[in-house]
Amino acid sequence: MRVYRADLHTHTVLSPCGDLEMSARNIIDAAHAKEIDILGITDHNSTLNSQMIKEMGEDEGLLVLTGAEVTTREEIHCLCFLENRDELEEFQAWIEDNITRIPNSPQRFGYQVVVDSEDNIIDEVEYLLIMSLSKTIDEVERKVHELNGLFIPAHVDRSVNSILSQLGFFPPGLKYDAVEVTPYTEFETLSKNHPVIGNLPYIRSSDSHFLHNVGKVSTGLLLNELSFSEIRMALAGEGGRKVVH
Repeated sequence: MRVYRADLHTHTVLSPCGDLEMSARNIIDAAHAKEIDILGITDHNSTLNSQMIKEMGEDEGLLVLTGAEVTTREEIHCLCFLENRDELEEFQAWIEDNITRIPNSPQRFGYQVVVDSEDNIIDEVEYLLIMSLSKTIDEVERKVHELNGLFIPAHVDRSVNSILSQLGFFPPGLKYDAVEVTPYTEFETLSKNHPVIGNLPYIRSSDSHFLHNVGKVSTGLLLNELSFSEIRMALAGEGGRKVVH
């Protein structure tokens, strides 16, 4: 086994707040430059660019986790990852059925484009992707786990769009695979104030919207090989796999 470096929170040109340089080719090159082994593609409320980047990464020794950063009804951001194309497509359809739809204004919020492996624009999402879903955090978590995915509440210590900013506490009945903590907070201090997460694994990620931030923050994962199942085992602390800080 060895430690692999993972950055599990990355936005592409599909996110309205993502820089237009965040194309598949540029993101993969930036990940390689930062010696990242595992990359999570987490556009706001859409998975449409992630499968293509996964396929590109496979050819270059980069494991890409496909998913989205979902905004719940409470306006909590959650990282949601699905292993296979069928589950990813079902999750995408579920998001589309439940997102609050208002027209996007590219001049105000930014463009929301789907691209191919050669950076050609093949589609554009016309409704604003940073809106919330009609589903609660409990319902999002249940859907992700119904599809055998990984559910990780994002930047839980942040002052906006986090569990703590929106609820003020960590729901004890929620099934967390991990929590994401920003680089500015000590997890030990956070867990003392919120014992529910004391035994949970935590990750740190770049939440990159610009190329220079890809891989700037990462988490070590002790794995036997690069695979979704190995990451699941590491987050669960099974078989010697684990998160390394």
